[in-house]
Amino acid sequence: MKAIVHVFLKPGVLDVQGKAVEQALHGLGWGGVSGVRVGRTIEFDLAGADAAAAEAEVKAMCDKLLANTVIESYRVEVA
Repeated sequence: MKAIVHVFLKPGVLDVQGKAVEQALHGLGWGGVSGVRVGRTIEFDLAGADAAAAEAEVKAMCDKLLANTVIESYRVEVA
């Protein structure tokens, strides 16, 4: 089973990397771009056939290791 975790800074947390990308895009002529947020994607294979149990397990992984839940939010996909 494939698990994909998308991690982003929570709204209101300053995204310095996102601001740098936004300014670079403006410098390259894409002035209409705004609100850029940079995150990360973590993909891995997970043993098991029960999608609901796998999703719960991946959420536990996120809460304990993969995301800093104080400043980050995450979205889990299990396929």
